[in-house]
Amino acid sequence: MNDTTQVNPDSCPKCGSPLSDVVTTPSGKKLQRCSKGAWNPETKKNEGCTFVKWLAVDPVTLDEKCPKCGSPLVLVVTRFGKKMKKCSTNVWDPATRQASGCDYVEWINGTTEPLDEECPECGSKLVLYTTAAGKKMKKCSTSGWDREKRVATGCTYVQWLKPGAPMEQPPPPGEG
Repeated sequence: MNDTTQVNPDSCPKCGSPLSDVVTTPSGKKLQRCSKGAWNPETKKNEGCTFVKWLAVDPVTLDEKCPKCGSPLVLVVTRFGKKMKKCSTNVWDPATRQASGCDYVEWINGTTEPLDEECPECGSKLVLYTTAAGKKMKKCSTSGWDREKRVATGCTYVQWLKPGAPMEQPPPPGEG
């Protein structure tokens, strides 16, 4: 008796149920999960069937030119969800494990915007920091990071903001 079961690429290899539609995460990664499973944002765990198929994110060609060679730049999301702009002529050869073409790469980090609020711990101004994944936090403008000692410097006040929640504005001076 030959026991070779063929699995449909659009079905779950664990339970055989069909896969759900492709979902894009806030960090830009794409996935398909088993239709018998679901993500619970409160417990941060899969419920039901736990199969998840991660999909490669196609590079997006930008309207910017490479500062080194003049070719178009592309926006790439790594398998870990990090974003970078790189030259479209830069190609990775998995057989030789080497890159060829122009070597221009610019990693996309978060953005910082000044806020008209004072830090409740030290009285300095707060800033709104948005990570590359889109998460937002209010933090003290004096905060920093010592790379050599690997410790935080300055004021350590941080307030993470819930996704989609409006940012609370303090009352104007004299009205609070």
